[in-house]
Amino acid sequence: MRCPFCGAIDTKVVDSRLVGDNDQVRRRRECTECEERFTTYESAELNLPRIVKSRGNREPFSDKKLQAGFQKALEKRPVSVELIDEAVARVRHRCLVAGEREIDARQIGGWVMEELKQLDQVAYIRFASVYRSFEDVAAFREAIETLEATPDGKIAANQLSLLKDSD
Repeated sequence: MRCPFCGAIDTKVVDSRLVGDNDQVRRRRECTECEERFTTYESAELNLPRIVKSRGNREPFSDKKLQAGFQKALEKRPVSVELIDEAVARVRHRCLVAGEREIDARQIGGWVMEELKQLDQVAYIRFASVYRSFEDVAAFREAIETLEATPDGKIAANQLSLLKDSD
């Protein structure tokens, strides 16, 4: 590491410690020439895959677009910001561990739908209506019936039903 003060190439590490979410290393360094101290940060460089859109065009992965998709689906829904951030992080992580240089946008959309299904059924239906291009009420009904037929016990207990109980 080059000294930022005198430009010397030889520096030594005086102290190292983990910072953030233990995904970054903070190092205190000292120049062997001028004896000035400075701090450096080291983190892994992870390359997210490019996204292949439905029309065939490719674009870089965008955390902002992913976050915006969740926000739009969950607008005015009782889901905390922390839960949304965790869901976004899980989808982002799945993109990283996929090990692919390119991922189809439909695959990411499927992962988003899985997360929304766990967070909020109304948000799931909102997202699905755009993602799957619902064109009529029957498509909505089919998606709702699918949700109703396969509820997760823990999640279903925390959410309001989409349809009135017929009891």
